[in-house]
Order: sequence, then structure tokens, then C-alpha cells
Amino acid sequence: MRNYELGFILHPQVEQPDVTQVVDRVGQYVTAGGGEVASVDVWGRRELAYPIRKQQEGTYVFLQAQLDPQAVDELERNLKLDEQVLRYLLLRLDE
Repeated sequence: MRNYELGFILHPQVEQPDVTQVVDRVGQYVTAGGGEVASVDVWGRRELAYPIRKQQEGTYVFLQAQLDPQAVDELERNLKLDEQVLRYLLLRLDE
């Protein structure tokens, strides 16, 4: 398993109490691929540098995880299909 950092921006219509539900769902995407979530850091709602899908702000979330490289494609597929995730970036960390 490799270490990854996943950063994603949630749609501004996702209210603060619902953010934890979306983060849990993304964590389930990781665990479904045989990985585990090490830590979650919610930065909160911030203004975007440029509009994404006509939105000016979003909730930033960063997640540290261990995941098999074969499960990355399925994780990215689930993130693309999730309507509440505006944008994501998955980085493999150096070991």
C-alpha cells in the first residue's frame, strides 16, 4: 500500500453539518478499495481562485490515506461521479 493525499472541494450548497457525511462517504470510497484513512483535515468554506461549475466558493477538505495502486482508478471514478465534489486532486506521497 502507498500513501496518498486527497484534496477535494465540496459544492457550496453542502451545508456544514452535511460536510461530515460527504467526507465519510469519500472515506468509504477509500476503504472499499482496501485502503484506510489516516487523517482528515477540513479547512472550511473558502473563495475559489476561479469559478468552477459557476461556483465562486467551496469547502476544502484534505485526507491522508493508504491505498493500493490498483484501487486508485475506482476512487477517482467515484469522485468524478459524485455531484457534491467540485474538484479533486490525488497525490502519491514520497516514501
